Amino acid sequence: MGARRFKAYTSKHLDELLQRAGLDEEERLRVRAVATVLPFRTNAYVVEELIDWSSAPDDPIYRLVFPQADMLPAADVTRLAELLRTGAPNDEIQRLAAAVRLRLNPHPAGQMDLNVPRIGREPMRGMQHKYPETVLFFPKQGQTCHAYCTYCFRWAQFVGDADLKFASDDVAQLVAYVKEHPEITSVLLTGGDPMIMGEPVLRRYIEPLLELEQLESIRIGTKSLAYWPQRFTTDPDADDTLRLFEQAVAAGKNLAFMAHFSHLRELESDLVATAVRRILDTGAVIRTQAPLIRSINDDPEVWSAMWRRQLGMGMVPYYMFVERDTGPQDYFAVPLARAYEVFRDAYASVSGLCRTVRGPSMSATPGKVCVDGVAELAGQKVFVLHMIQARDPSLVGRPFFARYDPQATWLSDLRPAFADRFPFEQAPQETRLSA
Repeated sequence: MGARRFKAYTSKHLDELLQRAGLDEEERLRVRAVATVLPFRTNAYVVEELIDWSSAPDDPIYRLVFPQADMLPAADVTRLAELLRTGAPNDEIQRLAAAVRLRLNPHPAGQMDLNVPRIGREPMRGMQHKYPETVLFFPKQGQTCHAYCTYCFRWAQFVGDADLKFASDDVAQLVAYVKEHPEITSVLLTGGDPMIMGEPVLRRYIEPLLELEQLESIRIGTKSLAYWPQRFTTDPDADDTLRLFEQAVAAGKNLAFMAHFSHLRELESDLVATAVRRILDTGAVIRTQAPLIRSINDDPEVWSAMWRRQLGMGMVPYYMFVERDTGPQDYFAVPLARAYEVFRDAYASVSGLCRTVRGPSMSATPGKVCVDGVAELAGQKVFVLHMIQARDPSLVGRPFFARYDPQATWLSDLRPAFADRFPFEQAPQETRLSA
């Protein structure tokens, strides 16, 4: 498998692959209906090396990349399935699929408005600037992945709708914006997956950043180590890519791989171990993160095993996220009370070196909100929370409280305790009497 060329599978291969999971014709039709709304893409490495087909459709890696028939409202799936069954025109199917997408909150947490930076009044396309010190950049050629996760909060990048997509190939504009904002010390290349780009294209984005003295770190958000580790071992440009990483480190930048691992099985291949070792040998740092997802990794033993394996490989456990309020959140979300229990139990069973990890954390509109625990205070059961990051830096690290709600899955489900509003909420404006 090691030297095999990359081979992608898309929706046109979906029915054939679903047969391997033992789904009957009607079940396959309903899955294909879901795939008209949410993107599907995987590859030969995931299909042949990671999925245990004898356990499908319950295998966690299968569920990680293959749509499920009940991920969307049953009525929508039924209508789409009927259009597919009767051979309806594609434009009719796509109109209905687009209408369903718009009900799925395709860009949560103010990404399309609150996070978009500007020079003067001009919005900077393909960029986000939510926290003072960090700017996100979406390189145009990196807005796909080696495979798509079914729970991906950036699913709207992959459905072919230009109005929903962040992307830019103007690295000069990025450099100009960073220079105008001396508070920026970190650039995160994200997507999609920047590591889908070949080395010459990746170099065009990274090299100009090495000249910016104010930058302390360059981050690359990527799932490539899990979904295509050959990118760093046997791909034709693997060695050139590693030399680029060495160049970035030699320029004095902390090159941080923000590696997305959702399940222990993604870490078990010898290819992954080789890829991790080669990246670390360049001087780059690999930090690991993933969301807590029902039916895939909602088990403390899965997380503790992942963190221990990552530590042993030289990586740094970094974040457990809460599934974001977009796409099929209702299908994958774990209640915050259970999320805290999973994190607590996993955290308690690992050594201090693994306890670099933070969570469970919600990347919400005001910032990254961490659930620190559940407590009884003044006779009231509450969630104890704090902000790891915030639009308003003065809120970082300040504890606050929410009424305990065993069904809550997101910040918007919570109500403040011991106060009439959360610290990040503005006070109601006083009523002004007109003259």
